Amino acid sequence: MTEGTKMPDGDAAGKDEVPAGVPAENRWQEEDKKEDWGTKVTVPEPQCVPGAEEVEFVHPEGGWGWLVMLAAMWCNGSVFGIQNAFGILFLSLLREFGSEDDEDLRFRTAWVGSLSMGMIFFCSPIVSVFTDILGCRITAVGGAAVGLVGLLASSFVTSLGPMYFTYGIVFACGCSFAYQPSLVILGHYFKKRLGLVNGIVTAGSSIFTITLPFALSGLLEKVGLQNTMRVLCILMFVLMLAGFTYKPILPVKSTNTQTGRQCPPLGQVFNINIWKSVGYRIWAFGVPAALYGYFVPYVHLMKHVEERFGTEASKEVLLMCIGITSGVGRLIFGRVADYVSGVSKVYLQVTSFFVIGLMSMMIPLCNIFGGLIAVCLLMGLFDGCFICIMAPIAFELVGAKDVSQAIGFLLGLMSVPMTVGPPIAGFLRDRLGSYDVAFYLAGIPPIFGGAVLCLIPWVEARRKRAEKEVLNKEQDLTQKMIEHEKGQEDAQCKTGESVL
Repeated sequence: MTEGTKMPDGDAAGKDEVPAGVPAENRWQEEDKKEDWGTKVTVPEPQCVPGAEEVEFVHPEGGWGWLVMLAAMWCNGSVFGIQNAFGILFLSLLREFGSEDDEDLRFRTAWVGSLSMGMIFFCSPIVSVFTDILGCRITAVGGAAVGLVGLLASSFVTSLGPMYFTYGIVFACGCSFAYQPSLVILGHYFKKRLGLVNGIVTAGSSIFTITLPFALSGLLEKVGLQNTMRVLCILMFVLMLAGFTYKPILPVKSTNTQTGRQCPPLGQVFNINIWKSVGYRIWAFGVPAALYGYFVPYVHLMKHVEERFGTEASKEVLLMCIGITSGVGRLIFGRVADYVSGVSKVYLQVTSFFVIGLMSMMIPLCNIFGGLIAVCLLMGLFDGCFICIMAPIAFELVGAKDVSQAIGFLLGLMSVPMTVGPPIAGFLRDRLGSYDVAFYLAGIPPIFGGAVLCLIPWVEARRKRAEKEVLNKEQDLTQKMIEHEKGQEDAQCKTGESVL
């Protein structure tokens, strides 16, 4: 009950009584004044409801956000550091679960790492939905817990079959659910410094890619494969704790409907507007097409080095070189992209695919270890370019409103080639006796995909010309209509003058 509803009797009496001696024509004015007075008492009350006025949100640009940044950096490093170092685990899996008499050994073993990397990207569209509904903290902590269970279960596996499920699916799905919220939460705490913070966070994978191969080699030699995986579980446990730092602070817009449903409408969850862009459709085809050979060196390069240069070769150095230059490439080309306007940024990605493809073809031609180091340095540099330029290109093709969905769908499409590529390379090695043909063929998809991406600037320029022509036609039509109306007005004026 409000204050205005506590005295109905007096209000009614004052409303019915009209002072004596007031003329009849003024009685209505008196009643109107009293009615106006009543509304002045009751109307302002709903305007004073707390929270009615929205206050503009100001990002902290630091504070607790620095701890969130370190947690996200650990997430990026632990997830993709383990994935990029799978080549070291691959050698141990070959020794643990197979023999040289098995003709399909490398083909079957490569599926473990391929499934793991592919599932991380395949789950991306689903993870984006869970993040929107459940929030960053619950999604990240739950994902890290699932990844921990999958990796721990893998340490008790004694054959490749169960490893496909525990490592390739359970562990990878957990990593996917832990990874994506770590990027979303950064936007809660940073705006002006978001570019710098993203660069630091993504550098985590480079740091882990540099250091983890040496650590894994030492652990595998001293404690074996099973215990090494149990040690890696420590990384996932820390990742689970890091997820608790993801405290959301952005204002949440209510998505309640008249039925009380908390979930957003289906049209907002799965946005199909992005597929109306021809440029995005080409991009969504070209990038996955280029990635059929992308993950092959990460899986098979270590075994190729053993076969070419012997088991004593420092094969871990190659992954370290890729990790170092990948981090440098993200910083350099991320800055260069700021000076390239519009969809012309695609040419940076085209260049990166061409170089990655050529470097893959160069691997079998390197008969000295120094040559392989040079190849890996260049491959890592342009790998960083390919990764850091994805978000800016998506922004140019579909706009800021749809960029999250655009990247999510693209990552989902990328899962197929990244899963299929390494097993095909392993199959060729098993049948042909060497990796030479596998690396030659791995260089073709990036070059083909890069050539397809060259169509995007032409398509976008054609679209803009068509939009400009339509706009010009509308302006001309409007101008003609104005001139026609003006001519009619002039004719009417002349007619009026002649009559006068």
